[in-house]
Amino acid sequence: MTSTRAVRLAHAPGFWVIAAAFLTTMAFSTIPTPLYAIYQHRDGFPTYVITVIFASYAVGVMASLYLAGHVSDWLGRRRVALLAVLAEALSAAIFLIWPAVPGLLLARFICGVGVGVLTATATAHLSELRKIARPDEDPARSALIASMVNLGGLAFGPLVGGLLAAYVDAPLQRPYELFLVLLLISALGIAMVPETVERLEERPAYRPQRVAVPSSVRPLFFASAIGAFAAFAIFGLFTSLAPTFLAGVLHHPSRLLAGVVTFAVFIAGAGSQVVFVRLSRPAQLRLGLIAMSVGLVGVAVGGLIPNLYLFVIGGIVAGAGVGLVFRGAVATAASLADPSSRGEVLAALFLIAYAGLAIPVLLIGLGIALLPAEVALLIFSTLILILVNTAVLRMLAAHKQ
Repeated sequence: MTSTRAVRLAHAPGFWVIAAAFLTTMAFSTIPTPLYAIYQHRDGFPTYVITVIFASYAVGVMASLYLAGHVSDWLGRRRVALLAVLAEALSAAIFLIWPAVPGLLLARFICGVGVGVLTATATAHLSELRKIARPDEDPARSALIASMVNLGGLAFGPLVGGLLAAYVDAPLQRPYELFLVLLLISALGIAMVPETVERLEERPAYRPQRVAVPSSVRPLFFASAIGAFAAFAIFGLFTSLAPTFLAGVLHHPSRLLAGVVTFAVFIAGAGSQVVFVRLSRPAQLRLGLIAMSVGLVGVAVGGLIPNLYLFVIGGIVAGAGVGLVFRGAVATAASLADPSSRGEVLAALFLIAYAGLAIPVLLIGLGIALLPAEVALLIFSTLILILVNTAVLRMLAAHKQ
């Protein structure tokens, strides 16, 4: 009787397979951004329903990060990543089969569950694959690639969704059909990637997520997490309500424009990490703080005047700052963990970051129901401005110690 072995890639190509699967998953998570207005026009629901649909995604992310974001430390990176991508494929199928509001809520929740599991798992897996493939390379490079893949995927989703919504028939079906195929291909690729976590003969007792960092460095960890919270709040605005602001307050209802604007904000976040990669981490944090602050002012004033160009430019500048602050937060958190708990620490960081994706967006959705949209946007921008300045200044103070 002959035994068969599964086909396995080497660690170097395995790194890029995981990166591609991560990119595809993150792009799928934002592809509905320019489509929300179509759903709203079709079903006639108020704007706050968009924030509830979007929040169901963030709740899914937080639930999975809390319950399962760390299990790849002992179940294995490949197995957990594969399950996460298959969850995304299920989400795409639900979008196609059940396009009513309850179906959208369920699909977005499952999408969030998959993203939450994959985000921490893929970030840790990429770091470990790169370390084995290129042991002499600076570990910061794999962290940069992981962060760029994360933000790059978030950027391309709205662009692809906007292009398909503008130029193909059945805009509420074609994007999900495309990504269902891409996600299944990604799952096949992940199955061939080498494992980087040694399976334990005796698994530890399951417990939900906790922050596994020494008490001496917890202030630095939580400062990083609050910075990520503020950064993701900006991303939440542009992946949920930016098309509504463009169509309503700014009088530009183009679906393609909605996708392009969100793409530009996210791609600025990814691009800033490449352009300023040689700066020290404190220098990146300072520059990111300045960019986020200036950009938030531009977004708020652009909404008040109103002025499309100021709103968009402000969003792009803020996005560039988000990229630098987010990268600094991830790198700082990862540096606080030993290899056996890296997945757990990153899961804790992303748990807090994705709370920033949900809570502020729900609040601004409530604000729009009670106040003029311009006023709600101004309050949102002011609160995030205060939060990001507090967090980044604390991170900088910790780096000086």
